[in-house]
Amino acid sequence: MNSIQLTNRIGPLTPPGSGLQSPTPTAPAGGSFGDLLSGLVNDVNDLQATAGEMRNQLISGEGGELHQVMIAAEEAGVAMELLIEVRNKLVDAYQQLMRMPV
Repeated sequence: MNSIQLTNRIGPLTPPGSGLQSPTPTAPAGGSFGDLLSGLVNDVNDLQATAGEMRNQLISGEGGELHQVMIAAEEAGVAMELLIEVRNKLVDAYQQLMRMPV
């Protein structure tokens, strides 16, 4: 099963004020921000496809456990929600930039 590895792409997540410092910020392995977003979209797409395939196998009786299908579906759903929130934040940031006086 494919899993989305956000911590590998964006670095460790620590709450503000926790006193935990990440060693040094590094650029993502893909290089550019566009590559990062493209990779996230592809990962979410893979999770959705895997969950759909597992669901179809369960329905047709070819195999698969109900709990595994439910876990894959939830994982795909959460990944999609995260991707939508990232998109919303990017759109909001773009709109704020466009409203800035020059």
